[in-house]
Amino acid sequence: MGLVRKIQPVPAQRKIAILGSTGSVGRQTIDLIARAPENYEVVALTANKDVATLAEQARLLHAGLAVVADDRQYQALKDALAGTKTKVAAGAEAIVEAAQIESDWLMSAIVGAAGLPGTLAAAKRGGTIAFANKETLVCAGPLMMKMVAECGATLLPVDSEHNAIYQVFDFEHIDGIARLLLTCSGGPFRTTSRDDMAKMTPEQAVKHPVWSMGAKISIDSATLMNKALEVIEAHFLFQMPREQIDVLIHPQSVIHSMVEYRDGSVLAQLGSPDMRTPIGYCLAWPERMETPVPKLDLAKIGQLTFENPDPVKFPALRFAQEAMIKGGTAPAVLSAANEVAVQAFLDKRIGFLDIERIVGTVLTTAPVANLTDLDVLAEVDSAARAKAKELIV
Repeated sequence: MGLVRKIQPVPAQRKIAILGSTGSVGRQTIDLIARAPENYEVVALTANKDVATLAEQARLLHAGLAVVADDRQYQALKDALAGTKTKVAAGAEAIVEAAQIESDWLMSAIVGAAGLPGTLAAAKRGGTIAFANKETLVCAGPLMMKMVAECGATLLPVDSEHNAIYQVFDFEHIDGIARLLLTCSGGPFRTTSRDDMAKMTPEQAVKHPVWSMGAKISIDSATLMNKALEVIEAHFLFQMPREQIDVLIHPQSVIHSMVEYRDGSVLAQLGSPDMRTPIGYCLAWPERMETPVPKLDLAKIGQLTFENPDPVKFPALRFAQEAMIKGGTAPAVLSAANEVAVQAFLDKRIGFLDIERIVGTVLTTAPVANLTDLDVLAEVDSAARAKAKELIV
């Protein structure tokens, strides 16, 4: 299956839809759009349950539709947008319907497996999808890439690492690529001992040393599960064998990832650690736009350092390899178990190192099936979550 990168002409005013507009990536996307609102027509915004922020965004950008996933919040959203021309809807099906509205560009920024239905629905339209929801490819990579190819959609990765690779990836000569190098900061516990990691609280784990992200992604960064999932994502997105994808710790987070070619050349994308750079790249693609991101000053930074990740201290990377070797729905099992374990840690029901205990056990014991359709995926996802919940003690 070849990579799809269909370059469409950029209209004078792009029709934009944002799934997950109240999250970290969604808010930063709104920030960029609000700086030049005349260039965009916002046709739909969706949120999980943050009605106040959703309504504020809809009013600011005169959105055509605002959807809240929690249908109990429907009346609150309707009241908040009374007197505007913005239509209001609620529920999981309404999120999918928002993704199906005709748009030139859609941001998929709903965290976790919940973002999968909307992203798949958008792909069916054959449009341009900027996706920050890595679970879409982790859980349903083969199905998603097949649909993208059949429907002529274009996937633009928002994750800084995959966006960096996308910018230096030779789509015309893939055979010349030796490997992909995904960089990571190492998270807040890079230099912390295992004994001390066991004592860490959610408040400590979400304090990322470089990036500003949501709680779930911040915890994933602390365990390196975020990087593990990104390895799987890169495997599907760039059609690269798992043996040709490596991870390198780079604490300064200036080099966002690299592509090594067979002739020995290594191409890297550099920039200040600000998510508005990859978001802006996707928003303007195939052109480029001004962003308020601080310009990179390499002389001030002084030096860039690198180290290999410790597989004993951070077993998540090993879990990713095991999931890819098993294939089928194993990556979905990994993702589902991790979501449950991370939430339990955030709720202070388990310790930090219990996350890896739960994920590793579920990955080893939960049933794995051939990924034939979304019904199979739903069954496996549910079983993995149930098994993970049993292990929360």
